[in-house]
Amino acid sequence: MKNLDLYSDEIAKCRVCNEKLSKIIDFGSQPLGNGFLGKSEFKNEFFFPMKLGFSEKSKMIQLFHQPEPERMFHDEYAFFSSTSKYMSKHFEDFSEFVISSGYLEFKNPFVIELGCNDGILLKNFALAGIKHLGIEPSVNVAKEANKNGVNTINEFFSEELAKRILNQYGKVDAFMAANVMCHLPKISDVVRGIKILLKDKGVVIFEDPYLGDVIKKTSYDQIYDEHVFLFSAISVNYLFNLHGMELIDLYPQKTHGGSMRYVLSKKGAYKPSERVFETIKNEKILGLDNLEKFFEFSKKVEKSKHNLITLLQELKDTGKVIAGYAATSKSTTVLNYCGIGQNLIDYICDTTPIKQGKYSPGMHIPVVSHNYFINNPPDFALLLAWNHSEEILEKEKNFINRGGSWITHVPEVKII
Repeated sequence: MKNLDLYSDEIAKCRVCNEKLSKIIDFGSQPLGNGFLGKSEFKNEFFFPMKLGFSEKSKMIQLFHQPEPERMFHDEYAFFSSTSKYMSKHFEDFSEFVISSGYLEFKNPFVIELGCNDGILLKNFALAGIKHLGIEPSVNVAKEANKNGVNTINEFFSEELAKRILNQYGKVDAFMAANVMCHLPKISDVVRGIKILLKDKGVVIFEDPYLGDVIKKTSYDQIYDEHVFLFSAISVNYLFNLHGMELIDLYPQKTHGGSMRYVLSKKGAYKPSERVFETIKNEKILGLDNLEKFFEFSKKVEKSKHNLITLLQELKDTGKVIAGYAATSKSTTVLNYCGIGQNLIDYICDTTPIKQGKYSPGMHIPVVSHNYFINNPPDFALLLAWNHSEEILEKEKNFINRGGSWITHVPEVKII
């Protein structure tokens, strides 16, 4: 177990502007979101103090402390994007958006994706014969991407790596990322590297969970070790402005329970769309630039915690069997913050083979196969992958037909 005293709040400053962070909420001692483990690993399990802060200068929401990247992204990283049919379709649409956007040069365009995972997005560019490069720090998923015909290098991105890529491949038309930029603590170094690689009319197109949706839905499980930032249009624009770049367009997405796709370029390369100004105006109305708004959010998180524990305990007191559905990174925050263990949830089912037969991080709830869920249906299933609820409820109609019920905690705790 990590010595939590090594993480001092006294030295915690904004990773963008270097000013002091204001603490919003303390989630207590948390394990790695994707740190599924065997019984023999319980004793030495890693934990860190997970506290959320806000910079009144950069308007950036961020963790006070984040574990070392090598602890989170490694050769046994337990997330493969292609296991979700919904996400496969989303990334197919994403590729079509980029290809038809007008940002790619007609002759020999070149695109890069940061954090390409198993190649779920870039394979569409490979099939279209477009020059591409994937950058993926986790060994196992990088190997899978190369197997899928996606040209991928297994490294962490930095300004130094950008210079090497420039020498070998040249400049890019589009630098893409999906649910990755929010993972990167050295975000300024990353932006400098991106700028080096961009053509004069090149663009950055990335999407991440959107702070506005997290606040509206009280979806605090978007906060875990990997998600060092929660972005808004205001904070993204501030960050890139520091490096001579600007936000030129954005598009709301349904993925991850509410995401935003940002399009950025070098200053003056394109005229920003009206959507940029309108979104920033709405964010200020919502209070995403105001510390008091996040104190309100903190109180709603505490209420959600109380209501979820109360509901689960009432059901267990009447002898009900409760399962968790999907062993997600997000569920790690919920289960550990709420102190939900096997006393309240009997098991968690998941379709990812690498997680099956292991135990959930921190609370050590057994993770079983989806077939186990089918053959041993619980009375209630807690929808830990609530952001995929539409896909899951369509897939699991038999569970309802056999008398099962779903529980969700977003946007409020209730039985569906």
